[in-house]
Amino acid sequence: MAHVNDRAVVERLMRTKGTWAIVGLSTNEWRSAYDVALYVRDRMGMEIIPVNLPGDDVHGEKGYRSLGEIPAEKHPIDVVECFVNSHKVGPVIDQAIAVGAKAIWLQLGVFDDAAVERAKAAGLDVVVDSCPAREGWHFGL
Repeated sequence: MAHVNDRAVVERLMRTKGTWAIVGLSTNEWRSAYDVALYVRDRMGMEIIPVNLPGDDVHGEKGYRSLGEIPAEKHPIDVVECFVNSHKVGPVIDQAIAVGAKAIWLQLGVFDDAAVERAKAAGLDVVVDSCPAREGWHFGL
């Protein structure tokens, strides 16, 4: 069964200050993650943690190669936002569960029903096929 986003969960995640690990955030200014990360940090007021294969720093924030490399002092991770292809998001969701993240947010066009069900079963809040930069106006952000 396809996931349906709960508007109350979307609003709570967007309004509650916390730490967002943004998987797929790189120094490539042409990718949507680059600007959306600035929105999450600067407009929503969240701490962001870039997660990308080389572990590059982005927007002056320390980068890591995987969720598992993020040090304990950066936890809890409130939201893992996924800017990866659908066929790669399952392992990211499994990592999010393993590190004790509270929620996953799959960007526009990112789907993996089985992984979403694993996240829900583990007690994570889930947002699918959505973008905080597009949702923000609904909540005055």
